[in-house]
Amino acid sequence: MSQAKKLLHTRYRVNDLERTVQFYRQVLGLKEVSRHKSPRGSELVFMKAPDSDELIELCCFPAAGPVQVQPDLTHLAFEVDSLEEFAKHLAKIGLKFSDGPTTTSTGTVFAFLDAPEGYEIELIQHDPSRAPV
Repeated sequence: MSQAKKLLHTRYRVNDLERTVQFYRQVLGLKEVSRHKSPRGSELVFMKAPDSDELIELCCFPAAGPVQVQPDLTHLAFEVDSLEEFAKHLAKIGLKFSDGPTTTSTGTVFAFLDAPEGYEIELIQHDPSRAPV
């Protein structure tokens, strides 16, 4: 049986590639893995979180028109050790959570952060006494 084996990357098209790359580096600590131009002319930057195998592909392709992200359309979720410490990091760079932190019945805590272009980032802190789901 033929089936997908592994998630490799998720693509987000953006208007301002450098601003978005800087956000993911400075705010989330992601590393730039590669950068190139596609055969059709898209500028592509692949980024990765330190403990992840999956990549985020940031794409700038002005010929397709401006990016307009609908509210609550999509988000990326990242695990953090401490939302309290992450909030301090955000405050130092002049940012704050757009929603939360909120604690679930299982002890998981999550918060949201607005990213460039109208995308959202979800940050999740698992209860250390419970195995993550």
